[in-house]
Amino acid sequence: MSAKLTFLGTGTSQGVPIIACECGVCQSPCREDKRFRASAFVEYGGLNILVDAGPDFRSQMLAARIRHLDAILLTHNHKDHTGGLDDVRSFNYIDKKAAEIYCEARVLKTLKNDYAYAFEEHKYPGAPEWHVHLIDDQPFRVDSLQGTGQLEWVHDVGYFYRQADGSLQPSDNAVVEAPRENPNVIPIRGFHDQMPVLGFRFGNIAYLTDMSRLPEEELAKLQGLEHLTLNTVGYHPHHSHFSLYEALDLAHVIGARHTWLTHLSHAFPRHQAFCEQLRALCREKGIRSEVLPAYDGLTITD
Repeated sequence: MSAKLTFLGTGTSQGVPIIACECGVCQSPCREDKRFRASAFVEYGGLNILVDAGPDFRSQMLAARIRHLDAILLTHNHKDHTGGLDDVRSFNYIDKKAAEIYCEARVLKTLKNDYAYAFEEHKYPGAPEWHVHLIDDQPFRVDSLQGTGQLEWVHDVGYFYRQADGSLQPSDNAVVEAPRENPNVIPIRGFHDQMPVLGFRFGNIAYLTDMSRLPEEELAKLQGLEHLTLNTVGYHPHHSHFSLYEALDLAHVIGARHTWLTHLSHAFPRHQAFCEQLRALCREKGIRSEVLPAYDGLTITD
């Protein structure tokens, strides 16, 4: 089953350019140096899957002209990865379905705090409709728009589900376990400082972001990759992200044909200079994987 991944955002939690920064990277006119917060769009097995929905969600959907989502997978609960979830309301209206969100229990706990209005019994009119699937580090299956019926907007009241008898039923805010039979997504457990986070493998593409440690036992899940995505924010050791040299060492160990760096900060050179620097470092270290910086809008296929 072939997979295609488009990088919707490849920047850090502040994005690039950073507000008020006058460095050469933040002032670069090159589109490759303009980075939304980290997110990816995966087309896999007939499904449209979004990985993370940060504060740039709306702009990313418009820029990539995405018209439909089957699922949103969340790597963890930090705001630069969940801050755009209110904007799924547009897909609620267009698809007439709740947004299918897949996340760990600890992430759901944060969502219930940050978006309490989406979980209330009597919702504010216009609150987003979500259908939450709980996942962990075991393989699971994403299906196409499961939902709980056809979603219908009632003016000045909110979203309801149209039943077979014609009646309207309010959402029950259901939370279910993601199905495990015939899995099509493999989670990769990593750590963002001390916080457990998830990356995901789709076919021969793996997307890992916001990690500073990857347990050795997870490496078996990353064998035979065509494309690997790793995060890095700078040259020096960092408490919650791989340094560039840690990312390069990991790329060498995993051995994917292509490794793409994401969650990039303005600490690195402009895109073209960074590409040349990475090629030189790979030659110097004997890294056979092609390692390059990803950029917003880049599409890769396996």
